[in-house]
Amino acid sequence: MSSQFTSPVARSESGVLAQHKVLRQTYTLLAMTLLFSGLMAVVSMMVAPPAMISMVCSIGAIVILMFVLPKFEEQAAGIGIVFLATGMLGFGLGPMLNYYVSVPNGGSVVATALAGTGGIFLGLSAYVLTTKKDFSFMGGFLMVGIMVLFGAIILSLFVNMPALSLAISAAMVLLMSGFILFDTSRIINGGETNYIRATVSLFINIFNLFTSLLHLLGVMGDD
Repeated sequence: MSSQFTSPVARSESGVLAQHKVLRQTYTLLAMTLLFSGLMAVVSMMVAPPAMISMVCSIGAIVILMFVLPKFEEQAAGIGIVFLATGMLGFGLGPMLNYYVSVPNGGSVVATALAGTGGIFLGLSAYVLTTKKDFSFMGGFLMVGIMVLFGAIILSLFVNMPALSLAISAAMVLLMSGFILFDTSRIINGGETNYIRATVSLFINIFNLFTSLLHLLGVMGDD
């Protein structure tokens, strides 16, 4: 029978099932990439690569996600590319983690940042999943926030102001929290139908949230 005779209820149920499928696939892939990224971070800490290698890995991962992944995000090969990029980001964290672990109470700082990141992500995600609230209205505000933050980061490269660096990290925590709400809401409400794109968005949110919390906690601990 022609799809034009399909009842609205059936179409609605079909849409809900599709959204649940995207959500399930997203969280499955996200969990796997987070574990893989964490493993690569541990490997990096053990290998202790030069800072330049770490930077190359991080920049390379960003290039892959921006310019290579979009060509394969509708294919199974996209999953492999996501693992490659997230693994490189994890490997790039090694020198930073080694630094924090080497200072007094550095291990507790890393553990607290990790716990805080998990708590924020799970709390915000649970709120969206429970209320099913639409946070799409935050899109414009978040984009403006990113542009302002990017400008502040460029300024910090030329001006040595510890307060500015601290403000950037604090702003990043707020922005990434907003993006978690925004991106999760898009999945729940059908705004995002590709689980590979959704996974990358949430992974980047979590990654930036963790590194920013790590910096804030390190400063507050005088490390």
